Amino acid sequence: MTTNEKRIKVVFLTFYFEAWDALADVHQQMLSDPRFDVTVISIPRRFRREEPFGGEDRVSKFFDSLKVEHTRFDFEDSEHGLAQLKALAPDYVFINYPWQRNYQPGYRVEVLSEFTKVCYVPYYSLALVNEPGEVGVTPYLYTQRSNQLASLVFTQDPNTLDAYAKTERGNGYVHLTGTPKLDALVRKAATADRHWPLSNAGNRRMIWAPHHSFSASWLNFGMFPQIYERMLDFARTHSNWDIVMRPHPIMFGTLAEQNIIDESVLTKWRAEWDALPNTAIDHEGDIANLFAATELFVTDGISFLGEYPIATGKPTIYFDKPDHWPWSPLGGFASAANIHVRDFDAFTKVFDAIEENGYPDYSQEIESLRDAAQPFPGEAALKIIEVLISDFKARTPLVDKSEITEVAWELRPGTEAPWD
Repeated sequence: MTTNEKRIKVVFLTFYFEAWDALADVHQQMLSDPRFDVTVISIPRRFRREEPFGGEDRVSKFFDSLKVEHTRFDFEDSEHGLAQLKALAPDYVFINYPWQRNYQPGYRVEVLSEFTKVCYVPYYSLALVNEPGEVGVTPYLYTQRSNQLASLVFTQDPNTLDAYAKTERGNGYVHLTGTPKLDALVRKAATADRHWPLSNAGNRRMIWAPHHSFSASWLNFGMFPQIYERMLDFARTHSNWDIVMRPHPIMFGTLAEQNIIDESVLTKWRAEWDALPNTAIDHEGDIANLFAATELFVTDGISFLGEYPIATGKPTIYFDKPDHWPWSPLGGFASAANIHVRDFDAFTKVFDAIEENGYPDYSQEIESLRDAAQPFPGEAALKIIEVLISDFKARTPLVDKSEITEVAWELRPGTEAPWD
């Protein structure tokens, strides 16, 4: 760039550090590109109605661990942070999380879109699930307020691009790039240091990754209540296997909040699990390291059904809950790339067969999944940056909210309404 050219001011505004990989490659490439002026900002969050906003310290600690320079907006009143953000005058603000009720009011897309261009890179790696009764792509992936008011959206598969075309705005602002998260996961899994949370020499290794959804009203994949007691017994009787549990970040909170398992029972179970020498719970370790380090990956959904086969070339053992929400077109490829079991007896049979004979061959199914999930393997971040530079040069205007009259997904009857 010449000395007269304006640097593009970009802010990465996030609390969902668990999916920083959705933005990390874009951030890293922009840092080394003189055309960009880059700022990372950590903000508070909440995942339950009764919780206050908080947890910014965990976000900041995560960035510190990666040596990512960042500014902390740890304000009880988000208006203070909003004022500072406006003073930065960013050309673009990147977010990786769409549900607005989890943001403090000052950082919601409704506000951001009034003074800057919001760029949305989805936190999930693959859009695998549909809503009951819907055909194609589930509406919550493209009709939330964050989808409606973003200036640029970067999507992983052509089905989602086509879904946006059905909306009031169309899909002119939506770009098929693939996802940096999946690119990073594949790259890291190939070069990971294979760090493992346990130190039992000679033990074989298994990950158990239970989901958080236990209701027909939302996804309905989680089978923890059906199998948690038998999984504990399984760990006791298989002392030659290390079993690391990787729960969804909100799973234990959901179990308590929805009174699915009495909190005293759950506390006792966790104490017994923690007491075993061959078990552990990993909440925040690098999942690519766990992918690379483990022999078996057991889960009941959702993203791992696509991520693990693509990153490792092996299927998961998938606890397939009856009546879970249906697959999207891409989800059909992911489903086919994994070994399905419906109950714990079926799991033990599959486990015994793999222990004795190794994995069955799922290479063809996994290759079909890769073709569907990675339109530009390894190049998603580069594609995103190319789109942003083109948009900047075109001087496209901010989104005009008055022109959007469709009701956002989260404001429709029967959906997850705002908590404010």
